[in-house]
Amino acid sequence: MIIEQLHDQRVVLVNQDSFYHNLTPEEFKKVHEYNFDHPDAFDTEQLLCIMEKLKHGQAVDIPRYDFKSYKNDIFPARRVNPSDVIILEGILIFHDLRVRDLMNMKIFVDTDADVRLARRIRRDTVEKGRDIGMVLDQYSKFVKPAFDDFILPTKKYADIIIPRGGDNHVAIDLIVQHIRTKLGQHDLCKIYPNLYVIQSTFQIRGMHTLIRDSQSTKHDFVFYSDRLIRLVVEHGLGHLPFTEKQVITPTGSVYTGVDFCKRLCGVSIIRSGESMENALRACCKGIKIGKILIHREGDNGQQLIYEKLPTDISDRHVLLLDPILGTGNSAVQAISLLIKKGVPESNIIFLNLISAPQGVHVVCKHFPRVKIVTSEIEIGLNDDYRVIPGMGEFGDRYFGTDDD
Repeated sequence: MIIEQLHDQRVVLVNQDSFYHNLTPEEFKKVHEYNFDHPDAFDTEQLLCIMEKLKHGQAVDIPRYDFKSYKNDIFPARRVNPSDVIILEGILIFHDLRVRDLMNMKIFVDTDADVRLARRIRRDTVEKGRDIGMVLDQYSKFVKPAFDDFILPTKKYADIIIPRGGDNHVAIDLIVQHIRTKLGQHDLCKIYPNLYVIQSTFQIRGMHTLIRDSQSTKHDFVFYSDRLIRLVVEHGLGHLPFTEKQVITPTGSVYTGVDFCKRLCGVSIIRSGESMENALRACCKGIKIGKILIHREGDNGQQLIYEKLPTDISDRHVLLLDPILGTGNSAVQAISLLIKKGVPESNIIFLNLISAPQGVHVVCKHFPRVKIVTSEIEIGLNDDYRVIPGMGEFGDRYFGTDDD
C-alpha cells in the first residue's frame, strides 16, 4: 500500500527472506528441525553490505531464495537500482543493531496472533507447497517461541506501531505523508528554515535531465526551463501572505477562500533572471518588474552597474528572480540593494532553478528572513566557481547567445 501511494517516486522493496543461509546437506536432511525463525538463519552480513551499497546510490544484486531447495543460487539474482525510497521488510529486521541503525523510519506491524497463524498457513501451503500438519508443527515448535524471544521484544525499537496492518489506512497515509515530506526536504532545509526545495517528482527530474543535457536543443532547453520556472514561481507565490475572502458562487452559495497579495513586484537580476519574467507575468496579471544588473569582476568580485525599481518598492513584497544561485555574491548584493531601498528582509522571496550549497549558506547567513525557493540543490562549485553538475551558462543557452 505504501508503494502504491508513492507511485511517482522510485521505490524498491527488499525482503529479509532473500538473505537466508543456504542449508548444508546435513541441514537439508533434517530440514524439519531447522529453525528459520532464529536470527542465525539469516546472512546479516550480506544484508548489511547490500543495504549500504543501495543507500550510497549503487546498484546491487539481491539473491532469490528458493524455499523448496533452501538455496539462494537456484534462480538468477534480482538486479536492484538505487531508489528514492528503500523498504526493508522482514520478521527479524529490528533484531540486529547494525540493521536498525541503517533505517530512517522503523515500523512494527502489530497483528493479532490468530491472523498471523492464518496468513502463515495460507502462504506456506499455497506458495511453498508445504503440508498443513508440517506448518502447524513448525509454528508451535519454532515460530511462536521465536516471536516471543526475538520479535516481540524489538517492538520497543519501532518509531511507529501499526495495529491491524494494511487495514489501517490512516496509519498508511501518515507514513506516506512523512516519506513525501522527507523526500522533498534537502539536508540544508533542516539547517535553514527559510530554504524551500520543491518536491521532486519523475516529471521534475525528467525536465532537469533535459535542460542539463549539453546535447539538448535550444528549443527543448527553453521549453523545459520555462516549465520548471513556472513551478518555482507558483511555489514562491504560495509563500506570500493571504487574507480570507468570501465570494458568492453561480449556485448562490458562499465559498470561503483567500485573496491574493496585492502589493507585489518582481525584480530580475539581468540577464539570466529575465528568463523568469514571463512565468511571473503569466501568474500575476499586470505585475511590475524591476531590474538589477550586477557586473562580475574576477572570480568573486561584484559591482552594481544598473538598477531600475518601482518607486514604491518598499511597500511591496518582492520576488527576486535569478535561475542560478552559485557563490551567492550577486544575490547578496541584490538583496542588500532592496533592503537599502526600504524593502523589509522578510518581504523578499528569492526564486531560482538550482542552488549550490555554498550560495545557500552565504544568503541564509546574511539574510535569515529572506525565503529561498529552488527546484534542486546542487553538489557544489568547482575551482572556477561554476555550479556542478549545473547546466552551463543559463543566459547564453536560454537566449541563444552561446557558441553554438
